[in-house]
Amino acid sequence: MDFTFTEEQLAAAEAARGVFAGVAPDAVPSPALTTGAVADGFDRALWSRLADADLLSLLLDTEYGGAGLDAIALCLVLRESAKVLARVPLLESSAAAAAVQAYGDEELRAALLPRAGRGELVLTVAAHGRTGHDPAELAVTARRDGGTWVLDGVQTGVAWAYDADLVVVPAHTDADRTVLALVPRDHGGVVLAEQVSTSGERLGEVRLESARIAAGDVIEADGAWEWLRARLATGTCALALGLGERVLRMTSEYTGKREQFGHPIATFQAVAVQAADRYIDLRAMEATLWQAAWRIDSGAQGALPAAGDVAVAKIWAAEGVRRVVQTAQHLHGGFGADTDYPLHRYHAWAKHLELSLGPAAAYEEALGDLLAAHALG
Repeated sequence: MDFTFTEEQLAAAEAARGVFAGVAPDAVPSPALTTGAVADGFDRALWSRLADADLLSLLLDTEYGGAGLDAIALCLVLRESAKVLARVPLLESSAAAAAVQAYGDEELRAALLPRAGRGELVLTVAAHGRTGHDPAELAVTARRDGGTWVLDGVQTGVAWAYDADLVVVPAHTDADRTVLALVPRDHGGVVLAEQVSTSGERLGEVRLESARIAAGDVIEADGAWEWLRARLATGTCALALGLGERVLRMTSEYTGKREQFGHPIATFQAVAVQAADRYIDLRAMEATLWQAAWRIDSGAQGALPAAGDVAVAKIWAAEGVRRVVQTAQHLHGGFGADTDYPLHRYHAWAKHLELSLGPAAAYEEALGDLLAAHALG
């Protein structure tokens, strides 16, 4: 497999590095020092800079003001954003807009996509279900009533729920189909309750109480939710990779300066072996990420459906990022637990990413099901 990036993909990554260069991850308080969320909303100034650099429209076609790039380009940008713990809904808004482009009708695309690409309209996705452990598409019911859809149910842990203009809500119908409803945050029948993530970021429980959504704002195409969820999962893997790479670099810098018995501890075999193991984790995370990102966009056929590649990438991302931050904490000693040092926040974000959209065990089960189905087929 040739994972050489195109010039356009590399240009997107380079632009992202320039935008994120001035972001300081230690400028936001640690979640351990607050009684609630660490901040009220996302970094609007950074969001504007991303829009000016055309990084919010990567996946949109040129007719909507976008670059017409693919999931690999987005993952390259997300990788850079995670290195500085960028507090922006880049993954959620980009993936949701791409889903509208892929499955929405022309009227919906024309109304939403140019504004989303310019950063004027922020989208997020309710992807965690009622409890965070059950399928998101089963947490909300949708029934047709004339020219509207009526939604009832609860979605928990919705990222950027208090900041997004539209929440993409998967919901199931009586016909056992999944639709995607674009629900305005301040819409009638929508009730928000504040939640706080492991990383200290503000989330929202979205409760839908007979919320009426116009039929034109509901995507009924089969496969739309699976398409969107695959990109959310792959994007989460990219975030985990970028975070892990930054943490390993922090660990390398620290162990190269910290001395014991007159020598940097990086020269001790036990330290070097642990760091080498984490480097191997990161390379496995990277290889499986690019395989998944390539499969979901290329349509290339493989031994298993693309969902299998996504599952493998998520397994490696969840387990790998956990091992990286645990080793980093260990090698930093007591300094790693100091809330004035940014490693503490990276650890909190890593745990959130590990569990986002389901832990490794959930994807191992899904991969097992795919393997069993393939063997029987």
